Amino acid sequence: MLDRKYIREHPDKVRAALENRGADVDVDEFLALDEEWRKLKAQGDDLRHERNEVSRSIGDLKQEGKEEEAQEAIERSSALKAELEEVEERADELDSELEERSLEIPNVPHESVPVGEDEDDNEEVRREGFDSLRDLPTEIVPHYDLGEDLEIIDEARGAKVSGSGFYFLKGDGARLEHALIQFMLDVHREQEYVDVFPPVPVDSEAMTGTGQLPKFAEDAYKIEDDDLWLCPTAEVPVTNMYADDILLRGDLPLKHQAYTPNFRREAGEHGVATRGIVRVHQFNKVELVNFVEPEESYDRLEGLLAEAEEVLQKLGLPYRILNLCTGDLTFSSAKTYDIEVWAPGDDMEDGPEEGGRWLEVSSASNFEDFQARRAGLRYRPERHESTEYLHTLNASGTAIGRVMVAILEYYQNDDGTVTVPKILRPYMGGQEVIEGHEPVGESALGSGDKE
Repeated sequence: MLDRKYIREHPDKVRAALENRGADVDVDEFLALDEEWRKLKAQGDDLRHERNEVSRSIGDLKQEGKEEEAQEAIERSSALKAELEEVEERADELDSELEERSLEIPNVPHESVPVGEDEDDNEEVRREGFDSLRDLPTEIVPHYDLGEDLEIIDEARGAKVSGSGFYFLKGDGARLEHALIQFMLDVHREQEYVDVFPPVPVDSEAMTGTGQLPKFAEDAYKIEDDDLWLCPTAEVPVTNMYADDILLRGDLPLKHQAYTPNFRREAGEHGVATRGIVRVHQFNKVELVNFVEPEESYDRLEGLLAEAEEVLQKLGLPYRILNLCTGDLTFSSAKTYDIEVWAPGDDMEDGPEEGGRWLEVSSASNFEDFQARRAGLRYRPERHESTEYLHTLNASGTAIGRVMVAILEYYQNDDGTVTVPKILRPYMGGQEVIEGHEPVGESALGSGDKE
């Protein structure tokens, strides 16, 4: 969250930032509540001081035999106590309201973030891998059809078990998913990330700490009868590992990676944009979470971006980098780079000239101290110095399902098979090609594949 003092001292900057984000927040109303709260706090301090003075005088007056004056002082003390309680009650109400309103104010974008309304105004920073594309089939089969042909992706049976937006991976599809998970963890381990295996359910306090609540409650899965949510991203449990702790300068930078299944109520356009495993309710990814000193966070953002990119570079997948505009930033982010991999199977209007479409596989974000204030993430520069809020960053390292989509489409061959990227072959027992599997069950009889 934003510091109240910052909002108070830089109201025009906050108004401009909110306008550029397209956020509907009444800064003037917030400042009016804050001013009333500060006046009440000052009034309470004065009343408390006066009551202490009056209370101290009672004993002296009694000792001096001034019973009438002592009684007046007692009555005055009682009146001050009642007035103080009333003032403090109102101040507490305002404090709670200001806290709730603070949780609804998004972060202020960094000065290097382009101003824009939506994703159409994002700035493309660069493209990688398009100078040396592999030879592709004349007609590329989209992953959802290819996965069905190869019997490695089964959306129908996933819907049977869990509803739409869920799917089964079978045989080499499941094997490829496991290979990608372990490969990504190995890549980031070499980048000096420390592995953590976090709990998947997270409570409301953790969700609030990273900014998922209250704004995105409708997009998350709530566990009925418990104050628990299914993890929307490993960012939530890993960032909150150190909630209300005090780290030391020597602990920083602290880099953690975590693999988790993630759950979101994805709601997008119907049709080809949501076919297959691109936009689903359950997906796997490896998340990178960084805790750093404030003055180092923007250098770390560039490093974090490079660390996430390395996954796609080693896989030989073409991709691009976007600097997100103010209108497309997430609620908590001050600056975000999106990494979008090229999936050539479906031609989209916003795809590259080579055809196909872009799939976001990572968002590398600097939240500055926004999450740290919400979650109580502090560090002590020196043991004798006061604590300060640290800065948090994260990136997907990367979204495994969408990387699989890119592999199935980019590495497919004319005969309908898929070449396994060389870097993944050791993780798949040396397997070089995904050739698919025979269908099973009575439903396969009509295809002529079985007798």
